[in-house]
Amino acid sequence: MTDQSHASQALTVRPVPLPSGTVTLLFTDIEGSTRLLQQLGESYGPALLEHRRLLREAFQRHSGVEVDTQGDAFLYAFSKATDAVAAAQEGQTALAPGEMHVRMGIHTGEPLLTDEGYVGVDVHRAARICSTAHGGQIIVSEATARLVETDLRDLGAHRLKDFATPQRLYQVGQEDFPPLRTPSFSNLPLQPTALIGRDRECEEAGGLLREHRHVTLVGPGGTGKTRLALQIAADAVDEFEDGVFWVPLAAVRDPDLVEPTVARAVGVKEGLASHLGNRQVLLLLDNFEQVVDAAPMLAELLGSTTRVKLLVTSREPLHLAGEWEYAVPSLPLTEAVALFTERARAVIADFQPDDAVAQICRQLDGLPLALELAAARVRVLTPLQILERLSRRLALLTTSARDLPARQRTMRATVDWSYELLSADEQQLFTRFGVFSGGCTLAAAENVCEADLDGLESLIAKSLVRQVGERFAMLQIIREYALERLEELSARDDLQDRHARFYLALAEEGAPELERGEQETWTRRFNDDHDNLRVALEHFLALGDSERGLRLVAAMWRFWFDQGRWQEASRAIEDVLESSEGTTATRVRVLQGAAWTVWRRGDAPGGSAFAEESLRRAASSTIRGSSRAPSTFWEPACRRMIRRVGRAYTRRVPGTLRP
Repeated sequence: MTDQSHASQALTVRPVPLPSGTVTLLFTDIEGSTRLLQQLGESYGPALLEHRRLLREAFQRHSGVEVDTQGDAFLYAFSKATDAVAAAQEGQTALAPGEMHVRMGIHTGEPLLTDEGYVGVDVHRAARICSTAHGGQIIVSEATARLVETDLRDLGAHRLKDFATPQRLYQVGQEDFPPLRTPSFSNLPLQPTALIGRDRECEEAGGLLREHRHVTLVGPGGTGKTRLALQIAADAVDEFEDGVFWVPLAAVRDPDLVEPTVARAVGVKEGLASHLGNRQVLLLLDNFEQVVDAAPMLAELLGSTTRVKLLVTSREPLHLAGEWEYAVPSLPLTEAVALFTERARAVIADFQPDDAVAQICRQLDGLPLALELAAARVRVLTPLQILERLSRRLALLTTSARDLPARQRTMRATVDWSYELLSADEQQLFTRFGVFSGGCTLAAAENVCEADLDGLESLIAKSLVRQVGERFAMLQIIREYALERLEELSARDDLQDRHARFYLALAEEGAPELERGEQETWTRRFNDDHDNLRVALEHFLALGDSERGLRLVAAMWRFWFDQGRWQEASRAIEDVLESSEGTTATRVRVLQGAAWTVWRRGDAPGGSAFAEESLRRAASSTIRGSSRAPSTFWEPACRRMIRRVGRAYTRRVPGTLRP
């Protein structure tokens, strides 16, 4: 029977009046009743009746009043704490020779007595105390302990499910039992702050853990894998009668040390598998990425036990049969803003989020660690000032908190941790991949970075590159780190040039299709790679390669025009025209684009000036870069453009302007 059943539903009133005022409540529950039922079969019924008889006799001899009984559990009330403890001791003594081992929990308080029985937090507390005990063990609250002179063993403060503050618990007698079935004695660390959001992730990953024996939470550094895993484990404590154990592995680099580290966390000196055997245990193995070679040991452990489950956090999967991967996503915007706000209020109590906070959350990709580090800066910077400094995220996102691991005190250290675990070839590909802005296709990665499928797959598995459909991308803060590494490469200039040339070729391939053919497909491709196209243009302008800059803008201006990005088109056109000289077919096309764009923005005189210049240059005998004579192609094309625009303005419907 669950401990909630007594506390959550009406308790049946017995003929004997229930005590009121200060009352001591005694809960009992048979340990492993389902397993015992399977073992005893038809004998279970008589054994259950005998268990009830013995406990009733013992409790009633000490003036206990039966409040409720359901299945294999009792709730009794006593006017005196001393009577409740004496009754529990006598009951355990009576049951000792039998096969049924009963856990007991006692708490003294002032529950509200109603027509239906007792209600209130004291009933819940007594039920939770009972659920922490093992068969044959009696656990009492601090309130009860103060009222009795029985031999008690102080077990320290423990967290009880649904109670925010730890409760001090005591054991009646000095007998040795396993650690209490509580989060604190399952060694899960008490978290200093609440988990913000993650309801969906807790439900989904927790559901996987209920159905399978091995679940790995995978994600890049700073995604909050550890915090999520600790919450899932804490929520599952009641499902693992033999304990939930957190095994931190961040300081372990030798795979051979993983098994003894697990054994120490569980409290075993040797024979980990034999000790766990048939025990119902959850092992939370945290930061497994640097000891992945120890994964076969986990497979052996699962194979040699029957009820052990593994919850693993890692920046890459373990690739074991039976492993279920759960990719931990970044926080959605609303949860990201809530996290930033909560952490900022730890510094400024009346902090209120504004639009700049939302922009910060977007630029940090909803990465929890990055958000927490940024929020800590509100002590000296406004959100707007933080936003302005995010062009150098790695330098900004640091903390002086002394209770954080070194790898979590700066975002650079967090990404360093992942980078150092890569092979030399993987490090090279990771660094090269930073050249892409906004992600890329497989073809781009192969052509620009000389990526192979195995290398790219490895970076994806290690949470440094993300795949969405047919595209691959880095989180912005990871890309910034890759760009820093790229600055150190001797082949950096060559890589950036390959990138720019690749996207110039892409633009020139797609430009004709925007006028005919696969317009929708190429519009989507231009949108997907717009950041890369912009970076390519900046590269050509920085090199002074005016001809390639002109070619890229000539290929792109129609896309900008159709998408309503007239300001961007005007700025790009102005930049390439200022950086180039002479008359070429490409320059004429760019001037045509300038005319259309400026006209479309409502500047008729400015558009006309560009149109006249395009006509003048098209008529020039010095035009270069076209296989057609000016008189047969460029000059007529410019005149047609001017006539079409003129007619549109004559009708005063400039919104209809389109090349």
